[in-house]
Amino acid sequence: MYKQLFSIIKSKIPKISKTELIALQSGTTFIDRSILKGEIAYPEKQNINYKFSETKLNLLLDKFNINNKIYPNNKTIIQEFANNKLFSFLIDEKYGGIKLSVNELSDILTKITTVDPALGVIVMVPNSLGPGELITLYGTNAQKDYYLPKLSNGEMIPCFGLTGPNNGSDATGNIDKGVVFKEYDSMGNSKLKIKINLNKRYITLAPVANLMGIAFELEDPNNFLDNSGVTLALVERKHPGLIQNTYHNPLNAGFPNGTIKGTIVIDFDDIIGGKENIGNGWKMLMECLSAGRAISLPATANASSKVASYGIYNYIQVRDQFKMPLSNMEAIQEKFNNMIYNTWVIQSSINMTNDILDSAHSPSVISAIMKQQCTERARIVLNEGMDIHGGAGICVGYNNFLEKYYKSVPIGISVEGSNTLTRSLIIFAQGLNKSHPYIYDILDSILTNNHDKFKTNFQNIFKMSTKLYFKTFFSKNGLEQQVLDYATLTNFVALKAGALKREQMLSGAMADIFGNLYLAISVKYYHKHYNVSDKLTNYVISRLMNENQQKINHVIDNLGYEKYMLMHMKRNVKPIYFEDERSIFSEIVSNPKIIASIKDNIYVKGIIKDFEEIQNLDESSVQYQHLKSKIINVDETKNPEYNDELWLK
Repeated sequence: MYKQLFSIIKSKIPKISKTELIALQSGTTFIDRSILKGEIAYPEKQNINYKFSETKLNLLLDKFNINNKIYPNNKTIIQEFANNKLFSFLIDEKYGGIKLSVNELSDILTKITTVDPALGVIVMVPNSLGPGELITLYGTNAQKDYYLPKLSNGEMIPCFGLTGPNNGSDATGNIDKGVVFKEYDSMGNSKLKIKINLNKRYITLAPVANLMGIAFELEDPNNFLDNSGVTLALVERKHPGLIQNTYHNPLNAGFPNGTIKGTIVIDFDDIIGGKENIGNGWKMLMECLSAGRAISLPATANASSKVASYGIYNYIQVRDQFKMPLSNMEAIQEKFNNMIYNTWVIQSSINMTNDILDSAHSPSVISAIMKQQCTERARIVLNEGMDIHGGAGICVGYNNFLEKYYKSVPIGISVEGSNTLTRSLIIFAQGLNKSHPYIYDILDSILTNNHDKFKTNFQNIFKMSTKLYFKTFFSKNGLEQQVLDYATLTNFVALKAGALKREQMLSGAMADIFGNLYLAISVKYYHKHYNVSDKLTNYVISRLMNENQQKINHVIDNLGYEKYMLMHMKRNVKPIYFEDERSIFSEIVSNPKIIASIKDNIYVKGIIKDFEEIQNLDESSVQYQHLKSKIINVDETKNPEYNDELWLK
């Protein structure tokens, strides 16, 4: 019987590429696996030793002119940040770096981004996937000794080149090529070298970087080597043939982003880790990707959501319409509640994820969930904020605290694997193989033709699936029950095997549920450790579960014959009444711990500082009226068509 099952399942499994297999083998699992087992798990709360001087950071941020774009107008701030070791947070102290915990790195990135998203980007990139981390983990001793001190003290500014015109979200699809060849000197002696044709684009910091990490497909047509494949190398700005003469302008956000081009020749010593790491590039990238996906991009989403929510909270109390503060209008309250809801989800999930990463876990599926969910929810927060801010939100100027985040939102959604790809192909379609307790072992047994391993793991998955299925008939109407339902639903959807890659609407919906369950668990975790508000916690979790139940019902409706076995899992969606919205708004404005939590890690400057100051003034005072006028004012630029003398005539 098991031989027949082995053959049937093998026929359903599509060919798995080498890069996909490497992705499945990279990183770890944690809460994602617990969810697919029908269980809830939590990390241990971490005690963090903060290293970087907050005073030093505040002084640097205070010097930054928020009205002046960093690139190409204000490049000196980049070098100043580099000189002050803000690019060294992944580098060990022995090389001059200041290696931070994930919690501290995330807090610093959030705080910097609350001043300006472009400023956050220039600090984020050297402290995520790039030369610093890659050399630290995989470099030779000579590479570590030479490059890491220079990266730590700001002498070298790094970037990493992966994407190009023919490889974007499909990062290795048609990547730049390098070819091994023999170079002869004047005496006829030969030496193996690599010739690379570079055409990289979308590379952040490329215009100002003087140390480039580059990814390329190494080809060895003459079989000089034992290995080939995706390889990573280091190239300095002065390298012959290297061209960095153009840059992009991502939505006028103000950070350096550009191209790396040219035909260059490198030695094998330029490969990160040396000759032994030829062909290991994709594995190296996959193992490091969690920093960008799980730390940096969520931190920037956290910053934009916090600034928007905190700013709007203050704005709606000062701005009057129809002879009342905006905060008295239910239409505004409803949108503001949605901002706080999504911001709370973002900051709670970041808090738990940082503790997971600081516990030496590196969960690749969770990192994908965090990247996609946080950046998408930040977009919702900004959209709601713009609606409330009205005309002031669409006019550029001192008082517009949303504009720079609003135009940067699509950038976070597009980079490190677009959210469309991440949601539809990675979180569930690929994550199922990674996070499920038995599916990868079954897959591996088929790929290696190991019938005994297949039998053992098939028995395991059958026992687990049966046990979970019967448990779903005893509804508990809580988060634990929804986790159980989802684990059961997953085992049925998994029967589609390779078809999930094609049925991307289904895998996308399953990814949404997976992500929302992780977020709901994080909200409970946050409340357990900070106890800010029972009411807000219950409201947020209830909304997440409502979103999920609608999607669970939708998924079941779209299954085949198996849906008839799952109809009992189509549960009622709990309504959220208007009175609930009124009550939660009242809780937000009356419970000071909520707004204090939102404000945490915001660098108060400019219009945000004005918002704070006006809260401490008497409304009848001259100072209040003056500051209110300043807050609701919109910048006015002189009309070039207006001529004083002509108009006066």
